[in-house]
Amino acid sequence: MAKGNIGVTTENIFPIIKKFLYSDHEIFLRELVSNAVDASQKLRTLSSIGEFKGELGELKVTISVDEKNKTLTISDRGIGMTADEIEKYINQIAFSGAEEFLDKYKDDANAIIGHFGLGFYSSFMVAKKVEIHTLSHKEGAQAVKWSCDGSPEYTLDEIEKADRGTDIVLYIDDENKQFLEKGEITSLLNKYCRFLPVEVVFGKKTEWKDGKEVELDEDNVVNDTNPLWTRKPADLKDEDYNKFYSSLYPMSEDPIFNIHLNVDYPFNLTGVLYFPKIKNNVEVQKNKIQLYSNQVFITDSVENIVPEFLTLLHGVIDSPDIPLNVSRSYLQADGNVKKISNHITKKVADRLAEIFKADRKGFEEKWDSLKLFIEYGMLTEEKFYDKAQKFSLFKNTDDKYFTLEEYKDIVKDNQTDKDGQLVYLYATDAEEQHSFIEAANAKGYDVLLMDGQLDSHFINHLEQKLEKTRFVRVDGDVVEKLIPKENSIESQLSAGDKDDLTAVFTAQVPNGDKMNFIVAFEAMGAESNPAIITQQEFMRRMKEMSAMQGGGMNFYGEMPDSYQLVVNENHPLVERILADKNASVGEQVDSLRGKIESLNTKRSELEKAKEGKKDEEVPQAEKDELADVDKKISELNTKKTEILNGFSSENKLVSQLIDLALLSNNMLKGEALTKFVKRSIDLI
Repeated sequence: MAKGNIGVTTENIFPIIKKFLYSDHEIFLRELVSNAVDASQKLRTLSSIGEFKGELGELKVTISVDEKNKTLTISDRGIGMTADEIEKYINQIAFSGAEEFLDKYKDDANAIIGHFGLGFYSSFMVAKKVEIHTLSHKEGAQAVKWSCDGSPEYTLDEIEKADRGTDIVLYIDDENKQFLEKGEITSLLNKYCRFLPVEVVFGKKTEWKDGKEVELDEDNVVNDTNPLWTRKPADLKDEDYNKFYSSLYPMSEDPIFNIHLNVDYPFNLTGVLYFPKIKNNVEVQKNKIQLYSNQVFITDSVENIVPEFLTLLHGVIDSPDIPLNVSRSYLQADGNVKKISNHITKKVADRLAEIFKADRKGFEEKWDSLKLFIEYGMLTEEKFYDKAQKFSLFKNTDDKYFTLEEYKDIVKDNQTDKDGQLVYLYATDAEEQHSFIEAANAKGYDVLLMDGQLDSHFINHLEQKLEKTRFVRVDGDVVEKLIPKENSIESQLSAGDKDDLTAVFTAQVPNGDKMNFIVAFEAMGAESNPAIITQQEFMRRMKEMSAMQGGGMNFYGEMPDSYQLVVNENHPLVERILADKNASVGEQVDSLRGKIESLNTKRSELEKAKEGKKDEEVPQAEKDELADVDKKISELNTKKTEILNGFSSENKLVSQLIDLALLSNNMLKGEALTKFVKRSIDLI
């Protein structure tokens, strides 16, 4: 028996491994199984080039649990090791001093394993003792047993072993006894080893018989050694891709379509990416791409490794050029990873362009599902935006589809305003905004449907990208002002009429904590609605984006919704309300207006007398007189408003026009809707 010390430069390697790898302790199984697979693959290579003359037989990796002895064993029939090779590969560890180690790597288990070649030593995270039973494939080799109890000391003995290869025997410690449970091992093998290129066997297959689970003679192979992404696309059908998708994401709907990656220069990359059917929540769908290196699972947290918008895709990426055991920060900074990321972006864009060109009708049918991916990519990735312009689509309220360039050509003649800006009108809800869409269509305008999760952000982005172009929601103003032209309709109301009607309508609008209305007048055609509710574009868009992203935009989110009640000055019903007002309270209002105008004249004279004088140079009597005039004007205005409010409260037509405007915006609910229905019956 030989004894010795493991070649490390610090005495406390094992406590450090125990302590700082503990949070990721399950990774030991991936490391040991991967090593066993590598040993098997190496023997296969040696056999293919004639350096190994023996029979390969079955090159499977076997995992077995002995609950009685509390051991977990990983066995292979690969190249095995001699005593010298154990000395070289196991007993010598390129390891830095403890202090530097702790400072640099204490927060990152993956970095420790990868940087120092500690894949095998990760077994000490869960085991109090580890044995290696190994027989080299070399002719005449002697089997040996290496044993270590978690101290720098080891023993090395010659043993008898019938078959070549290596058995790693872990004596599981009490803190990690879950790794002796079948369910736990099965779960980890499924996570880390399900696509390894050598068969991995864990126990026997079972079936239910007579109400109980019965073990069969057949090995339970836990992995698919030839996963779909390693095969040629020409040999695969849509059913194969969908079946593989279902195995990755059980209970999911079939994806829209897939992109098969297969690159061998300037780096190696294979994989399959799927466009899933996304319904509502962006966040729930992220982190569904599984990253592999030579079919060994690395991570499914791929942010900053692939472009952000691609985190919405599902599927598998596999590249031997991505190191297996490194930190996420290393992955993000790695040159190969950046090249791979750029290539995937290009491949996705090229594939979408191919599909669009080959089958535009099919692409349009899938657009509602694709839209989120494409807009997200155009918002976050400049190179993708440049390519996606050719296949990104606008959809209008008639369910017709246009590329960005096609749509510009269609609407530029009729939807360019007096300042030469192209105005894209859009709706966010075709049902709720139907009356506004209809009014726009009646003027020959086209209306886009922008009802997606990211459309508020996307509209802002396009306004920055497209020259002399702005987007206006179809209910953002009266139709005559959505796209301002040179010609205008003449108003039939005097300034005094507008002033009185403003008070009449203001008295009835439903102002409150959550919404605020401003009454405005606009000269529209007699065929237009008598009253319309609009919402200012900037504030509405800011509130929509605030609802999505929060943070610094909460300022907008907390503000009440602000609307305009735009009254059509030239509508017969408005003229009728004006006539009713004149007949009911016209004399009183006109008398008060006359007095107010007289006082305003007096006020102007007093203000003129103050011009050029400092405050102390103005006689107190004049100051008192001005204050008295202001007080009288305020009192008369209050009285006038009270008279007009009283008229408004008795006038059913005013209430009816406001409620009709609210109803057309789906804003009339509850008690207000009940009153509207009753009033409508009374008026009929």
